[in-house]
Amino acid sequence: MDLKETRYTVDDTIATITLARPHRRNAWTGVMHTEYRHCLSLAEQDPSVRTIVVTGAPEGKAFCVGADLSGLEVIADSGEYSAGIEEDISKPGYGTDAAFDATFAYHFGLSKPVIAAVNGAAAGIGLVLAAFCDLRFVVPGAKFTTAHGRFNFPAEYGLSWVLPRLVGTTFTNDVMLSSRVFTSDEAHQQGFSNQLVPADALMQAVNDYARMLARTVSPGALRETKRQIYMDWHRSVASAVMDSERLLVEMSRHPDNKEGVSAWMEKRDPQWTGA
Repeated sequence: MDLKETRYTVDDTIATITLARPHRRNAWTGVMHTEYRHCLSLAEQDPSVRTIVVTGAPEGKAFCVGADLSGLEVIADSGEYSAGIEEDISKPGYGTDAAFDATFAYHFGLSKPVIAAVNGAAAGIGLVLAAFCDLRFVVPGAKFTTAHGRFNFPAEYGLSWVLPRLVGTTFTNDVMLSSRVFTSDEAHQQGFSNQLVPADALMQAVNDYARMLARTVSPGALRETKRQIYMDWHRSVASAVMDSERLLVEMSRHPDNKEGVSAWMEKRDPQWTGA
């Protein structure tokens, strides 16, 4: 696919997807959504990639300010919403569990961690995207808003489901019912962000964290732990316990278990097979 509104690079074990419409502050379009899912599929299928990073083109001075306003004008004129994507769009993360087979929920079906490097404003769909990532590193001064209320829209793409699970119902009600702007400081205090990092150190901090994951945690452990976390959001505690017991038996038989123990005893970095 010829990428027009995103950029995709792989460096060592890290795939970076950049939302790249800087002239529109990286505003979301159907083309961007199509390309984004294509890039996620590339990263998911690449055995050399261990972690996926999502960020906004820095020259756009934002992470993603939501849906492009020109698209909203079309919706207002036509009286009908369209996401602007085709039926044959890539489906990264689909097939892991039926609960994840939907827009943005597909992040939970991916086998690799996705880190949002939020380098500026995240509004509307931009906030949704950050919320569905596994980790969020945010620059001080970044502003967030759900934005939907001012356009007579509902909460978008499952944000009403995921945000309370990240920050609780009280704060969610505040920012979603009001559609008000909230700051990176508030987001961090409420547990939305994992780290606040100065802008000039953001990508270095994200990449250092991603390489730490690749160095110290086996690919199998990352994959299964991520799936356990999100599967456990919609199943009973007994199911979670029994599944963890099953995985413990299965994964103890994998060569990476023996390698992890040996590396720990020998005080060296493990050499994961990743198979």
